[in-house]
Amino acid sequence: MSQTIQPIGAAQRREVEAATADCVARVSRALGREFPVPSVRFDLRGRTAGMFRSDGRSQWIRYNPWIFAKYYRENLEGTVPHEVAHYIVHSLYRRRRVAPHGREWQAVMALLGAPPEVTFDRDLSDIPQRRQRTHAYHCGCRQHDLSTTRHNRVRRGSGSYLCRACGEALRPGSGVD
Repeated sequence: MSQTIQPIGAAQRREVEAATADCVARVSRALGREFPVPSVRFDLRGRTAGMFRSDGRSQWIRYNPWIFAKYYRENLEGTVPHEVAHYIVHSLYRRRRVAPHGREWQAVMALLGAPPEVTFDRDLSDIPQRRQRTHAYHCGCRQHDLSTTRHNRVRRGSGSYLCRACGEALRPGSGVD
């Protein structure tokens, strides 16, 4: 059994923050437009190395300190520009819908000299994982396991889901009609 990886420490966090600021500055110079450096957080868990978020008033980039610890150089060179590119595209096209990894994002990645890779497929067996509980739902043909997030949407009345096979609405419970 392998030992669980420990998250990156303060010195490496500062280096990741500096790399994030450097990417933003490089795009700012290339586009002739000033972009503020978003807040950087090291609170991401699970199988995702990085994530750009916005709540309308502020933007921030979240990094997974455990994945960075295991694959530090790869994440510094790949994940940091990847998330900065999402931030820049959001800043440029806020009012328009653009594909998450579409041509706008790919163009920013090119400005950063980073390959426009979308997935981070590495061994994460020794990275702490958050497991989400599933909830049994059914339709006319089978049982479906919905995540807690989707289950809560159904309970609040803000979401409903259809079976892709038979087209019926999913209902709580495990029995098939």
